[in-house]
Amino acid sequence: MDLLNALVALTNFVIIPAATYGSQLALGALGVTLIYGILRFSNFAHGDTMAFGTTMTILVTWALQAAGITFGILPTALLALPFGIAATALLVLGTDRAVYRFYRRQKAAPVILVIVSIGVMFILNGLTRFIIGVDDQRFADGARFVISAGDFKQMTGLAEGLALRSTQLLTMVVAAICVALLFWFLNRTRTGKSMRAFSDNEDLALLSGINPEKVVAVTWVIVAALATIAGVLYGLDKSFKPFTYFQLLLPIFAAAIVGGLGSPLGAIAGGFVIAFSEVTVTYAFKKVATYVLPDALAPSGLLQLLTTEYKFAVSFAILVIVLLIRPTGLFKGKSV
Repeated sequence: MDLLNALVALTNFVIIPAATYGSQLALGALGVTLIYGILRFSNFAHGDTMAFGTTMTILVTWALQAAGITFGILPTALLALPFGIAATALLVLGTDRAVYRFYRRQKAAPVILVIVSIGVMFILNGLTRFIIGVDDQRFADGARFVISAGDFKQMTGLAEGLALRSTQLLTMVVAAICVALLFWFLNRTRTGKSMRAFSDNEDLALLSGINPEKVVAVTWVIVAALATIAGVLYGLDKSFKPFTYFQLLLPIFAAAIVGGLGSPLGAIAGGFVIAFSEVTVTYAFKKVATYVLPDALAPSGLLQLLTTEYKFAVSFAILVIVLLIRPTGLFKGKSV
């Protein structure tokens, strides 16, 4: 029985939160890896693109809620999501037209584009804070739990409860749908195959008659959709604060590099590797150990390697180790 309680505690505090966080990181890392694979630079403005898309979605969500329009047991933000994606797509397409296209035509070195993207990052960061402010914003509504800890205890008779929030289940389901749609688009559609050809060999793709501007525009639209969805799911699961999304840039880049830059499969795997590493290292295993070990060996300390304040340090450490040992990542993407 104690082993079952230990498993439930581990699922409740490690596996479900890490799987949810990993889904959000995977969507973010997919956007980073698409930009790197096709436009060939590391987009440091990606975290703030997520923040902008989430801000637009929140504003529309508030407008719908004020008008008395909700989505029942599901968050109203899902109804507002298409508006957020559209606004973000217009923003990134406008940014590309105003900024990146100039350097692309000059065939500027990737490092120049990286520096330019840092400038764009600061502008987007200021724009987002100007629109919605710097405070925490909560916009989740609908049913809070799929199953609560109390209900689980009553159903199973276990001492340990298992809670599954609706936002956690929603995150994993939506992320799975997005990934399936993205892979279908890349592998089955003419435009998706053009993007893959452009990523593999730009010169050969141009000789084949592929329109580079169309490929770039479609890439930005897909990235805007992935960034907005990832940002909204993260905001629903926790809360929205512009600075938090700026901080998310580190684990998202770590996920993309761990998986292999330019590899969509690698971005997904990297997202879960980073998420499970962060959650596992910062979780206090005292409760799990107390269930498993005999009373005489019950731990007196928390059995926690690092506090949650250092979770981004875990991403940084993994990023450095991967860059030193395997720069192409787990799925042999492009070297950094």
